Amino acid sequence: MSASTVVGDEPATAVRMGTVAVVAHRKKTLGGGLDELRAELAGAVEQLIWYEVPKSRKAPKKVRKALRKGAELIFVWGGDGMVQRCADALAGSGTPMAIVPAGTANLFAANLGIPEDLREAVRIGLHGPRRTLDLGRINGEHFAVMAGAGFDGDLIREADRDLKGRFGRLAYMWTGLRHVRGELVHTRITVDGADWFDGDASCVLFGNVGTITGGIPAFDDARPDDGCLEIGVSTADGAVDWARTLGRMAAGRSEESPFLRITRGRKIKVRLAAPRTYELDGGARGEITRLKVRVVSGALTVCCPEAIS
Repeated sequence: MSASTVVGDEPATAVRMGTVAVVAHRKKTLGGGLDELRAELAGAVEQLIWYEVPKSRKAPKKVRKALRKGAELIFVWGGDGMVQRCADALAGSGTPMAIVPAGTANLFAANLGIPEDLREAVRIGLHGPRRTLDLGRINGEHFAVMAGAGFDGDLIREADRDLKGRFGRLAYMWTGLRHVRGELVHTRITVDGADWFDGDASCVLFGNVGTITGGIPAFDDARPDDGCLEIGVSTADGAVDWARTLGRMAAGRSEESPFLRITRGRKIKVRLAAPRTYELDGGARGEITRLKVRVVSGALTVCCPEAIS
């Protein structure tokens, strides 16, 4: 059914969407909140399915329920943790995800050019082009932004949420430099079947996009639609090394650091001599000694602005 709708401040004539679902983290805020989101969508869709969850880990069940109910589009309200959980459930489904970046960390949305503006995010979700993007997959779980083990996992686990919300990337750096006592661990990495790294390392990173944890531009050439993941390994050891490394990463000069090696690939295996915490999209998981990581090309359809970087 055709209808004239108003999204944001400008009228748009569009085909009214059929069944649209919202999966929202009820503790996250943006603009006028979930009431405004509901009002923006009410006149633009035929049927609105609405779910709110108190924690991101409860979101996948709601996504799967929305898919069973025939949702043609799913709006995800929250930050990177919420987006990751929903992307994991949506991977391979072909059903588009629209992101409303309402979290303290919205790196996936920022990398795609989706602003922290409720009305514009809704407009992009309803009328923006659908892009088929890659996801990473680590130990059986998908990620959209990045994953890592070692220093990065410890950093994520320890970072204070209030501090992160107030200071962003500086909070991660500050927290990281407080916890540099994480030891170097002998690490072996194969990339697409070939040996790439064999030595002591403090951190291994996998990036699907260029800007990662804390807003740091770590991978200059990364794109979420190139069929590859960026792989980085750090040999930084101690406060001085990490201060230099994080400083160069924050300045967008990762390749100049003597403590970083970066490459790209499709399938990666990591073996660690001692258990290390791993994380994905800002969420700490458990301790592991082995990682299997691969890119899943075209796994997720996302509503994007007219152009993405």
